[in-house]
Amino acid sequence: MTALINGDLPAAGAAAGTPLTQFLADEAWLWRIRRDDIARNPEAAEWVARPALDVATGQVVGHGGFHGPPDENGTVEIAYSVDPGLRRRGYAKAMVTALLARVVADERVRAVRASIRPDNAGSLATIAKFGFRKIGEQWDPEDGLEHVFRREV
Repeated sequence: MTALINGDLPAAGAAAGTPLTQFLADEAWLWRIRRDDIARNPEAAEWVARPALDVATGQVVGHGGFHGPPDENGTVEIAYSVDPGLRRRGYAKAMVTALLARVVADERVRAVRASIRPDNAGSLATIAKFGFRKIGEQWDPEDGLEHVFRREV
């Protein structure tokens, strides 16, 4: 994460075991947040975002993970993003499928949450396919208004 924050793609790729893309380096704000999350709670390392690959080609297509480990109610928040040049190819659906499989395998997780800006039509359409239902709205300092969705595991 530190290498991505510093924009050092060769070092970040070496640590990840695969070449990484500028898209991931451009997300330095996210890696700062997640690095701080892990410093506060080392268990978060198992849950936070990591590069997502096209399994057929090995190409990095984005990143996916969670905001952290399950909270006291057994809820995790899903997070994913596809490189803008690779959108509308099914990668977000594949990421959400993999992330949901991850939580089903953990008996601590009872529900999955998602918070999405109302103008993010692609992400709204993606989670609709997985049975998420809107439970409210929130204000995010980075993204502004977000719709909040939930899906039971």
